[in-house]
Amino acid sequence: MYVINKNIPRPHPDLVRKIRSFDTPVLSDAMGRYGAMSHEVKPVSRDFRMAGPAYTVRSYVKDNLMVHYALDNAMPGDILVVDSGGYTDGALWGELASIMARKRGLGGIVLDGGARDTGKIMEIGFPVFSRSVTPAGTLKDSPGSINVPVQCGGLAVKPGDIVVGDADGVVVIPLDDAGTVLEKAGRIIKKEKEVMERMARGETLFEILGLGRFFDGDSAFIKRQ
Repeated sequence: MYVINKNIPRPHPDLVRKIRSFDTPVLSDAMGRYGAMSHEVKPVSRDFRMAGPAYTVRSYVKDNLMVHYALDNAMPGDILVVDSGGYTDGALWGELASIMARKRGLGGIVLDGGARDTGKIMEIGFPVFSRSVTPAGTLKDSPGSINVPVQCGGLAVKPGDIVVGDADGVVVIPLDDAGTVLEKAGRIIKKEKEVMERMARGETLFEILGLGRFFDGDSAFIKRQ
């Protein structure tokens, strides 16, 4: 059964703006080193950066009809998250879609599949993250679903979850956890600044992290000869 849900929960823009200020590694650490998509999902350009609510798409394999529906119906700032079953030998997105998405004010797209026209996409400047790049196109005649839970890059994504992408990849923050993740990310940045200050004063990272405990005394798991 195919479903189109038009109304989805969305995070407050101020929350998205604050989360956008953090890099994806920090956000993943704030979620207990979870929440990162597969390393196979990469930005077309390392300069691309995005953050916004997930507008989810479940498309038929090698068909982007529902991607075009999402492109025409998503709200400004939304991030399209496309579950195409992990099929990587067809491009669901390219130059023309990027131009239209930029015109409509969308925040970006994550494809569990392919993209093409990457040179043009970089010129347009619309953030595209995909599992593959291929010149092969797709069809436009099969049904799918809009704004239902999907799988993308090895993660479960619900409509309205906060999607963040940068040069390191893509992180998805469950909407209900966003406030807690934001707070923890702030603490991580504060701790990292303190570590940098201690290194600047001459301490080693090994010392600061207390890693000697694994090598000295009764707790050592490596015995010195």
